[in-house]
Amino acid sequence: MEKTAEKVLFKNYSMCLRDAVGIFTKQLINNLFDVDHLTENGPQTRARFLTILERLSIDNGQNLWTNFENSFVGIRQQLDLDAAAAHKIDPAAKSLEEVYLAYPGFYAIAVHRLSHQLLTLGVPILPRMMSEFTHSITGTDIHPGAKIGHSFFIDHATGIVIGETTVIKDNVQIFQGVTLGGVQVKKSLASTKRHPTIENGVVIYANATILGGDVVIGENSIIGANVCITETIQANSVVTVQSENKIFQRN
Repeated sequence: MEKTAEKVLFKNYSMCLRDAVGIFTKQLINNLFDVDHLTENGPQTRARFLTILERLSIDNGQNLWTNFENSFVGIRQQLDLDAAAAHKIDPAAKSLEEVYLAYPGFYAIAVHRLSHQLLTLGVPILPRMMSEFTHSITGTDIHPGAKIGHSFFIDHATGIVIGETTVIKDNVQIFQGVTLGGVQVKKSLASTKRHPTIENGVVIYANATILGGDVVIGENSIIGANVCITETIQANSVVTVQSENKIFQRN
């Protein structure tokens, strides 16, 4: 007699929500910057938010939406400062419109400010899903728990990682490939500050790595490309990698 295959039971996870969160995030950004889009799609965005929360078994959706919606004006004001910083600093930026419409770093910051607000309101899972959606399209991985001040500029964006307990203060610039991470990856450290603090006016160039929750980069410091830092840097410092280019003449 042929054996009947045993039925294996797995817990269900709504993987299709990844697509729904991507659509919701794009609608949210469009609503934030386009009044006509908000008029046309605002109710749909709210309905999508409530459906996502219901699928995630998150209660009190209507109150959460109201509180979230009340934060939009303040978030837009923050983002206008971010865009102005990019336009002022980057010689390649020909207009503010170009920053809003074409800069992946600005897009990543925009989604981060929204996802961070949701996390502040106590919404689980969804903020991280929003940040991962942005990661997939910009190459920039900012945990929604990171605290970021005003006039933040990310240039080129690709390969940037900003950890959960990072604190970035005002007027900071970072370039592609920068990692603001932890020294150790241990579950027991989940409730401790594992990532660095970046003070006002710091510039961090490409592929620099700064690790550790006790590490502070002092204000107005410049961190050069490819530097690895695991200790505090005093204010007004310049940190570079000393290297020598050897040039040989070909025969």
